[in-house]
Amino acid sequence: MQASMFNVRVPIERGDEVFLMNTFTDAQLIVSRDVVDLLDRLHGHHEFSDVERETIEQLTEQGFVVRDRAAERDDLKAFFREVREGTDTLKITVLTTLQCNFACDYCIQGDHGDYNKSAAKMSLEMAARVSGWVEGRMDAIAPRRLVLTFFGGEPLLNMPVLYAMAERLHAACAARGVEILVNIITNGLLLSREMVERLNPLGLNGIKITLDGDRDAHNRSRPLRGGQGTFDKIIANTRAVADLTRIAVGGNFEVDTVDSYPALLDFLAEQDFAPKLSKVTFKPVIREKSAQARGTIPLTVVGAEGKPLNGACMTSAGTGVSRVCDSCNFVDDKMAYLREETKKRGFATADGVHMGPCEIHKGHAHTIGPDGSLFACPGFAGEALQSTGHIDGRAEDYRTQALRNFEQLASWEMCNDCAFIPVCAGGCTVASHNELGDMFAPNCHKPSFEAGVMALAREAAESVVGSRWSVVSSQSSVDGARRRRRLTKERAMKGKKTNNPKKNGTLRPWLVDVVVDNLR
Repeated sequence: MQASMFNVRVPIERGDEVFLMNTFTDAQLIVSRDVVDLLDRLHGHHEFSDVERETIEQLTEQGFVVRDRAAERDDLKAFFREVREGTDTLKITVLTTLQCNFACDYCIQGDHGDYNKSAAKMSLEMAARVSGWVEGRMDAIAPRRLVLTFFGGEPLLNMPVLYAMAERLHAACAARGVEILVNIITNGLLLSREMVERLNPLGLNGIKITLDGDRDAHNRSRPLRGGQGTFDKIIANTRAVADLTRIAVGGNFEVDTVDSYPALLDFLAEQDFAPKLSKVTFKPVIREKSAQARGTIPLTVVGAEGKPLNGACMTSAGTGVSRVCDSCNFVDDKMAYLREETKKRGFATADGVHMGPCEIHKGHAHTIGPDGSLFACPGFAGEALQSTGHIDGRAEDYRTQALRNFEQLASWEMCNDCAFIPVCAGGCTVASHNELGDMFAPNCHKPSFEAGVMALAREAAESVVGSRWSVVSSQSSVDGARRRRRLTKERAMKGKKTNNPKKNGTLRPWLVDVVVDNLR
């Protein structure tokens, strides 16, 4: 019996208490230091009082105490197998086109030179074939839900394909009793009320737009080819549809623009559609190493042809309403700073802890390029040698090898006993592939996770001030709930106190979060 290697702790500034979190079960507690001391002396110690034994039992139920390290590692491996093999959700990201109508200064894609003339665009015939392939996957794995995300390039430059696929797959899901959620990641320039009204009956779940700082910063970073600004048009379009669907806002910062984001947040908070924003998240610009600015992630995104991944636009990856890749490749201190600034304005944002495992670790998550090629992640889309297959089933050695490589991803195994493995999974594979030249190597941003836990601790402490037995506001994730259900087999807590709450200071069980009085 010993403390879990996935326990993290943060001392609470006021009082003699400590915030505990287990990243594997997602349990979060505020406890007295007596409980922390008890955890520290578990290993090799067998003399405990009755009160301590009862507390140990309940800490075990929450995952803070485990039988031994070997069993805990076995549970971790089983969890990652479940992530890869799970069939509850089929996730499909479709790149309707690699063309773009913006001339972003940090992107070789888009309306620069002759890029759009040769950039791939999905045909209606290919869209029908892709839809048929998706229907086949639904029949093969019988998911409960289909999450369909349209991406690019700029996906709204190919509306016929977007409409055709949404209509056909909505009908296919209805015929099979499968829920469908449709997401769109767009620069927002072509967003319209007519489009949203047409897609709402087809399962539209939400739309993510991109704003790179305040008006001036955004217009410098994301202009049209002729230099015209795009900020005001995007805001107008967002206002026009905000009452019809959920809108998430993303943004891409650099060292010389990050200070403009508080002004953007203030602007957004003043808008009439502010309550409609489902999430606001920011991340650093991904540049070619040679063009790297101080303070940005050194992610090499150009291929042999000099084009960034020759495909998916990595400036807006992540739906913000589902989760694709909202927070990979981040600069730790700037990400933490912007998270706190976002929270101050009352917007929902990523908490900095529940970041993974992302879709690249899931066997039933697929990105499909305009030509029908399959990829494990939008970050690899268009890099031909990383294609894991094709919707027509063609057998080609390089695709077979790529599929084998992605199926073997387990960079977290090199992370030893890091407490953040369950929510990080070894970091962003795209970053490892491009920065390190080795997709199997971990890409570590532990300081950012630590900052996220500290923020959770502050919020938990604030929520229980004046009421020692209040429930800490839940930060449970779906993956955490699944891990907890597997580990806690008994009839567990339904969000209520036990019928006979102890008065001797032992731990009271709740569904996820527990507040513990001093152990006396």
